[in-house]
Amino acid sequence: MYFERKCKITFICNGSTIYSEDARLTDSENYPPLSDLGQNEIEKICDFLKKRGVKNDRIYSSPAVRSTQSAEMVSKMFKQDYEIIEDLHPRKCGSFNGMTFAQVYQKYPEAFEKLVNSPEISTPEDAESVTDFIKRVKISIDEVINENIGNRIIIVTHRDVIKAAICAALELQDKAMYKIYIKSGSATQISYYDDWSSLVYCDYKPL
Repeated sequence: MYFERKCKITFICNGSTIYSEDARLTDSENYPPLSDLGQNEIEKICDFLKKRGVKNDRIYSSPAVRSTQSAEMVSKMFKQDYEIIEDLHPRKCGSFNGMTFAQVYQKYPEAFEKLVNSPEISTPEDAESVTDFIKRVKISIDEVINENIGNRIIIVTHRDVIKAAICAALELQDKAMYKIYIKSGSATQISYYDDWSSLVYCDYKPL
């Protein structure tokens, strides 16, 4: 039915790392880990989930260490294990790995323009295009939804994965991904129905 919810997903953005303040591009799964600030952010998110009475049936995590560290804290609060979704790894950013957006803009202005405004193009050439990335994220989330009909779940993942999920759920243009702002240690909730999706709240970060 049109108003019968299939699944509710609360996306938790992993806590801060040493790359967060500069918003560096990174596709590494083993580095960087959570910083002290990042651990504190996830502690606050756990407190928020507990006080809000957020209920869940399953917890999932992206494979990168900064997500699994965050997921371990969430899982401990709920007293249940989490599962890894391998295809929710960060977007492969190729030779731009470790660079800030400002550095890309200053050093490769034409490539920066393509990255922001031509999502279907792999920029740089050894990277995953934004369009392909959003498709990958959508496929993974659709699989999770189909395995969890009627469930409420938590996915601990990365900023760009959450942005991609929002673009896919709301059927936004792919280039809108970089216009969505998601903070580390924040919560975003999407309800999925048969023919549409609803963004319940986005980028909430407890003080």
